[in-house]
Amino acid sequence: MKNPPDPNCIFCKIVAGQIPAKFIYQDDELVVFPDIHPAAPVHLLMVPREHFAHLGDAHARHEALLGRMLFLAPRLAREQGASDGFRVVVNNGPDGGQEIYHLHIHVLGGPRPWKRL
Repeated sequence: MKNPPDPNCIFCKIVAGQIPAKFIYQDDELVVFPDIHPAAPVHLLMVPREHFAHLGDAHARHEALLGRMLFLAPRLAREQGASDGFRVVVNNGPDGGQEIYHLHIHVLGGPRPWKRL
């Protein structure tokens, strides 16, 4: 059983089309779009369509989705211009720096942007 959308979640609103975003990838379970406050020349957000707040809230049914997200990250990073490498970040909970409580993966690339993170 899927989790319902959270009416107060900005990512649920983006997934539903209530807030515009330029999807660079989408399928039945996932959307990917540029971060509006990029921390790197390439900064993508990979967001499941289903709402769950934390990585620890994922269930066994999410295993393939989470694997696919990591599998897609290199291709999407390269397609967006991160040809010499990228970083994958999942912030989890307040001590992990999570600001939006809908699981998402950051894909950051470019000339070593994480030196300042």
